[in-house]
Amino acid sequence: MKLTGSEILYLVGLAVIFAGILIIIIAIIMLSVRSSGKGNVRGGGAIIIGPVPIIFGTDKKSLETIVLLSLVLTILLLAVTIINYWLLA
Repeated sequence: MKLTGSEILYLVGLAVIFAGILIIIIAIIMLSVRSSGKGNVRGGGAIIIGPVPIIFGTDKKSLETIVLLSLVLTILLLAVTIINYWLLA
């Protein structure tokens, strides 16, 4: 049975989704084992809609990290979009 290009991309997408779910499950298990005592919780996140990031966090250090990562991701998104446009034009 020979797979076409779209079927290969579909299978790769499914594999990436399952790998991501597996990584999340392993991370949750590792965090629950490690965090048996009391400690400080810090965190943050970003929702990127198009090229505009919406950033939130609990402290200044995590916000700085999220801003930096969001900036890198936004620049990467714009670069891939421009390169894709040049290749298809």
